[in-house]
Amino acid sequence: MKTMVALAVTAAFVLAPALAQDKPAPPPAWKQGMPDKMKDSKLAPHAGKMTETPASDIPISKARLPKGFKAEVWASGLPGGRAMALSPDGKKVYVGTRAIGRVYEVSDEGGKRSVRVVVDKLTQPAGVAFHKDALYVFAIDKVLRFDGIADSSGAQPVDLTEKFNLPKEQHHNWKYVAFGPDGKLYVPFGAPCNICEPPKEYAQIRRYNADGSGMEVIARGVRNSVGFDWHPKTGQLWFTDHGRDWMGDNGPQDELNRLTKVGQNFGFPYCHANGIVDADFKKKDACKGVTRPVALMGPHAANMGVKFYTGKMFPAEYRNTMFVARKGSWNRTTPSGFDVVNVRIGEDGKATVRPFMTGFNESKDSYKFWGRPAYVQQMPDGALLVSDEQLGAIYRVSYGK
Repeated sequence: MKTMVALAVTAAFVLAPALAQDKPAPPPAWKQGMPDKMKDSKLAPHAGKMTETPASDIPISKARLPKGFKAEVWASGLPGGRAMALSPDGKKVYVGTRAIGRVYEVSDEGGKRSVRVVVDKLTQPAGVAFHKDALYVFAIDKVLRFDGIADSSGAQPVDLTEKFNLPKEQHHNWKYVAFGPDGKLYVPFGAPCNICEPPKEYAQIRRYNADGSGMEVIARGVRNSVGFDWHPKTGQLWFTDHGRDWMGDNGPQDELNRLTKVGQNFGFPYCHANGIVDADFKKKDACKGVTRPVALMGPHAANMGVKFYTGKMFPAEYRNTMFVARKGSWNRTTPSGFDVVNVRIGEDGKATVRPFMTGFNESKDSYKFWGRPAYVQQMPDGALLVSDEQLGAIYRVSYGK
């Protein structure tokens, strides 16, 4: 009997690894929602470049701008750099990342910039924002506050994670964060999927008091917003949102939305763009009561950072208009995005989307990109900074007659 038991135990140990090897690995998150007819598709997210690119190797001369504008490399050596937060004195820029897990500090030192790593080895610390003299850093599972960091490189973080009750899923949970005109901290929580019925903690935008108290959900049905700003005159929140993948080359398009009252529903997962009913998640009257986008921003274009321009350097026609960075598509046979556009809202409420900074992708028919613009930041002198996640650089766009 003992011999039989020993043999059974031995067999179990021998077979277990074999059975484990036979079990297929789950598909990557970005493949979720792929229809069977596209199972052989070669479309896939573009791998980011996570090593430093010298400024001399950045082909900024290929960037195209309207007459009178100029682009130059303002800073380099920030692999994966995305969202930017400006220090209160305007002399330092703090840059979040996603894959590489760092937050950078860029200091302007009389015509040249130096870069240092503020914090490392976090899980997708894409969100950075300033409140008074404190830098807030949002990772997937951590919130850190660095008091007085612009004046002291030795500032130590205060851990606020428990105050914010963060959902733990990683997919679409990297963040853009910012303090609004009301002094509250606005934080999106994307859907943890390409298309699904999201758990109650996801597909929404929240706001908090600076200490993490007073949480309020202000928008629902938001698939993946990673950029927003407030209109300089109305104070209304405008935000980008990524459309779902695997419903075809031409849609659903990315969105530019406006929040006019707390609690609005923007449609996910049932209704997309300007009234497109989802192919997989259906319900009666799917688009009833859904707030439609103010502007459609291109199919799979990955619209990211939004910034209302309030400076005086650019011509007056740009005042109070939006600059939106579109990092560029992957779930599309031919490219969409890879640029910065200027969005103007007419008196009739209609939006006009115009090219502003182009040339990052060198072909209309294939993916031959050298850069991927992700965020924009206005500087005190009115110049516009544009972060390039692909090359880990920041470009300065200026105007002169």
